[in-house]
Amino acid sequence: MPSSDSRGSSMPFASFRRSIMSIRSEQVHSVELNHDSTVQEIEQGVFQNLVATRFQELSVASGDEFLSIAWIRKLLDVFNSCQEEFRIVLSNNKELLLKLPQDKLLADYFDRAIKALDICNAARDGTGKIRLWQKHLEIVVSSLDSRQKTIGDGQLRRTRKSLMDLALVMLEEKETGTVLSQRNRSFGRHNKTKDHQRRPSGHSRSLSWSVSQSWSASKQLQSIASHLVPPRGHEIAATNGIANLVFTMNFVLLFVLWALVAAVPCQDRSLQIHFTVPRQFSWSNALWLLHGRIMDEAKKPECRNSNGLLKEIYKLEKCVHHLTDLIDSAQLPLTKDLMEEIKKGGEDLSAVSEVLKTGLTPLERNLKEVFRKIMSCRAEGLELLGSANQP
Repeated sequence: MPSSDSRGSSMPFASFRRSIMSIRSEQVHSVELNHDSTVQEIEQGVFQNLVATRFQELSVASGDEFLSIAWIRKLLDVFNSCQEEFRIVLSNNKELLLKLPQDKLLADYFDRAIKALDICNAARDGTGKIRLWQKHLEIVVSSLDSRQKTIGDGQLRRTRKSLMDLALVMLEEKETGTVLSQRNRSFGRHNKTKDHQRRPSGHSRSLSWSVSQSWSASKQLQSIASHLVPPRGHEIAATNGIANLVFTMNFVLLFVLWALVAAVPCQDRSLQIHFTVPRQFSWSNALWLLHGRIMDEAKKPECRNSNGLLKEIYKLEKCVHHLTDLIDSAQLPLTKDLMEEIKKGGEDLSAVSEVLKTGLTPLERNLKEVFRKIMSCRAEGLELLGSANQP
């Protein structure tokens, strides 16, 4: 099985990021062909085209790549490129943004952004859970030493025990989601005082300081989706198009977080979030296709009770179940065919373990970068809005 690191993807991440820069210059040239366009319209057109192009690339991923670690990394990379372009447009239109009702639109976006930070932290915890499973996988693989010509009773017992330990850890995460939730590793804040450790767990909105036991990824997503509707014509006209710009970034934020929660183990995760992909934007078709593909994956029988839709989680669970069935049915002395099948099952688990081992760290870096981009844009935007209230 190929590694999910960037080296194993069909498009290297360095090239993927360079293409973001080249496509911006191409889109600027394309929009500028309309000489009647204002500077604001050109910039907003570039942003809308960037969103459409980037998500179109994601929507045509092959079945093997879709919802893999490599694909999720590309999804986060696309978000970062959209967030950066959004920040540039805001920075170039400061005076326009300080007027009503544009400032209210921005304030609403920044409110959603702070909620997004909690989901970034919850997803980071999710990768921590997968890393724990990977450590257990290594124990399973080591108990089935492929260099041994035969498999004896001792190996079978060790393998059975290590498989049971792994299954229990995964089941506990699926049912409770509390093993790592009480030691959240926030990207943004580090506080090791006793006061922080004793912080009550009943708060409903953690604001990325910690994710409490009562926190819910599905409720947080629903809160972000609440009242998110496309602007009407008079609202677009009254804001010189800013309403469309902010709505698009709001929807990109919601969609990326929804896909992330679908893929990665998160506390109280659910895909049943009430939002509809609008059909009047250049990016609508790509996001509509992605939404449908993700929902189709979730409806598959083998995914309904999964810890997440991440492709590597599916492969892990499938390999564990298969090897467990082989070990449970084994009787000594093993037949040659059964011995070879058990060894093959161990090799498959080893391949999954290696993919997780090489892919999780880059994925966590992408999550950290998303967190940083959101924080940076929000801080810059709030400073801008604050300056409007100064004499």
